Amino acid sequence: MQYYDSSINKKLPQLVDYFKSGIGDENKNISHCILLWGADIKSQCALALEIARLLNCKESGEIDCDCINCRWIREQTHPSVKIYTRLDYKEASEGSDDDDGVTGGKKNINVAQAKGIISELTVTSDYHRVYIFCDRDEDGNLLPLNKINFPEVTSNALLKTFEEPPQNTTFIFLTNDKSDVISTVVSRAQSFFVSSKNEIVQNFELVGELLNNYWNIDRNNVLDFENALINLVNENGAVEVFEQMENYMCSLMQSVFNNKSLFQRLLKDLKSVETAKRQTTLTPPMNGTTICENLAFKMILG
Repeated sequence: MQYYDSSINKKLPQLVDYFKSGIGDENKNISHCILLWGADIKSQCALALEIARLLNCKESGEIDCDCINCRWIREQTHPSVKIYTRLDYKEASEGSDDDDGVTGGKKNINVAQAKGIISELTVTSDYHRVYIFCDRDEDGNLLPLNKINFPEVTSNALLKTFEEPPQNTTFIFLTNDKSDVISTVVSRAQSFFVSSKNEIVQNFELVGELLNNYWNIDRNNVLDFENALINLVNENGAVEVFEQMENYMCSLMQSVFNNKSLFQRLLKDLKSVETAKRQTTLTPPMNGTTICENLAFKMILG
């Protein structure tokens, strides 16, 4: 089944441009954990493969590049870019009972498969490894992740790897809704809404007023911004607020792409919000007020 689709550049130009800009940055300024959500799983997978192509391209990353990595990814034969479903790589656990009580990996991505990924990542690679997690049926039709085909026991087995992966490794999750993946995975991922014809907009109602033209806030008012952010977090929870901040910035980036300075500002601040969200999952937990203070100063003072 062919999942790569070069027309994704026309269908989702802002998202593709976002990743191309981040990957083109000398510091590879994108997250190593990415969650794509929405109703259009096919487009999510095409976008994930395009991200993998950009990460592995040996040339300029142009859509018509004919380097060996780009050709392999278009053909879906790249040795380090894998679409990982419950029906793939199940030989690692064939004939055995998994920790979640499922035999042979038929119903979900199981713990034995998770251990196989961890073992595989101990071997160095000349490529940028990309694992695309989703589901599919026996006919090859793509399906979204949920808590049945990607259960908590499997997710937990991979959490440390998601949080601190080897160099040049990216994980991408495809799902209908962020609530369909356990919260500890979502908190470690940078989330992007992938629109379809039937969907309108992602949610950022809690932070819309706070972030409206925030880049024009006077440096002397940074404490006001910080206090407002702390109040939002105290009232609604850190992960919810930070996710809505990500949604707001991603949505805005789609409309300001031609404003390069603002686009780059949003790209930098999106990375800061992602860091803040990840800090909420640390053990022992980092003080919430300190997280908000650091984030506010990064966003307003630069």
